[in-house]
Amino acid sequence: MKLRFLILMVFLAVIAQPALSQEANKPLGKDQVTDLVKAGMETPELVKLIREHGVDFDLTDDYLQGLRNAGAKEPVIQALRAARPKPLSKEQVLQLVAGHVPSARATMLVEQRGINFLPDEGYLNTLRLAGADDTLIAALRAASAAVTGELTVVTSPDAEVYLDGEPRGKASALGEFTLNAKPGAHALKVSLKGKKDFEQEITFAPQQASRIQARLEDVGASPGRVRENPKDGLKYVWIPPGTFMMGCSPGDNECRADEKPSHQVTITKGFWLGQTVVTVDAYKRFAAAIGRQMPDFPDFNNGWANGNMPIVNVNWDDAQAYCGWMGGRLPTEAEWEYAARGGSTEARYGNLDEISWYDQNSGKQTRDVAQKRPNGFGLYDLLGTVWQWVNDWYDQNYYQNSPSQDPSGPTSGQFRVLRSVSVGNLPSDVRVSDRLRRNPAKGATLFSFRCGGEVFAR
Repeated sequence: MKLRFLILMVFLAVIAQPALSQEANKPLGKDQVTDLVKAGMETPELVKLIREHGVDFDLTDDYLQGLRNAGAKEPVIQALRAARPKPLSKEQVLQLVAGHVPSARATMLVEQRGINFLPDEGYLNTLRLAGADDTLIAALRAASAAVTGELTVVTSPDAEVYLDGEPRGKASALGEFTLNAKPGAHALKVSLKGKKDFEQEITFAPQQASRIQARLEDVGASPGRVRENPKDGLKYVWIPPGTFMMGCSPGDNECRADEKPSHQVTITKGFWLGQTVVTVDAYKRFAAAIGRQMPDFPDFNNGWANGNMPIVNVNWDDAQAYCGWMGGRLPTEAEWEYAARGGSTEARYGNLDEISWYDQNSGKQTRDVAQKRPNGFGLYDLLGTVWQWVNDWYDQNYYQNSPSQDPSGPTSGQFRVLRSVSVGNLPSDVRVSDRLRRNPAKGATLFSFRCGGEVFAR
């Protein structure tokens, strides 16, 4: 192995001689690079050698993996990806002609190595005056058609890379892809399922290599997408941003004063919201995790035996503490109503008996969650079953001057807001705009909540 290494060093010393007639800077061959790696050549020295001489072979993933197995470090792999036979410069071609290198030899070098410039007529006339024949001039014209710039795109592994609308291939497992293109402006696009496309106009310079970071950002979750929170074991639904009319619904003659006026509200950021209200089992996890006492159980769920029923007898502070523990927060009143409507402008998002437990179909008995039809966002029990705490303080006149974007309620107050209605309410109460005010320090048999927020935003 040592002898082979010495032979390689002698060979490399020879090809490093400057005379063009002796093919100075001759590119490295595939076997030469492999032998240098196996011989244990230091990484900085090998990288320098590759950059100075380039290579005369096409890279494949199998070849690169073989080099890694032989001990090649990542800087060597990256140098190989950027390497190529060094093209001739304008000065070198003129030196060939002026040095009386035979035309056939000069033409062969141009054809093999290419050139790194675009020869104009003035330059070609200078070569003719120096002795260049038509064969060399033709070779230079042909080589100029192949003059390109190089761009390495650094992005996500397996991302599709497009140039001027045409697919060029996929990024490697390391997230890199190298493009060659004619000098000038081009449109770059990088695409990967589940990510936002990266699009940018880029400029290629003749025979110049450059790199660009094409970071692919996550696409916002699809409306109705469901994810389970491992902390509390409940499912949460993605609610996209949007605009709706908050307050008294068109044609609803049961509205009270605090539901008016109807006003346009825009929720500017998507958020997650519990697919159901918090269940007994989920709240037990919370209580056990932080050493909190369970609330008093109601008659209809003796000893909290039914874990799939809503947790009740919780006050606003209990709800807020739970939501903070699971990584979220209580939704604002505007977020709750926007999500509850599920895209509907009606007072109810469906047939009353299909979507709600209320006094005439429940026997005034709280039921398990998710037994009725969900709304347009895939959320259950937005109307009926139990009242639900939201984040806002209560103000009867707040709708008269509510902000049009992301209203968060009054800055202070005596009462907090609950929404939804419960199994004890009449049909006339089961409306998406109905509001209830209560002392936040006091729970009740039919008071519950659901959590939301940005818990799964990333």
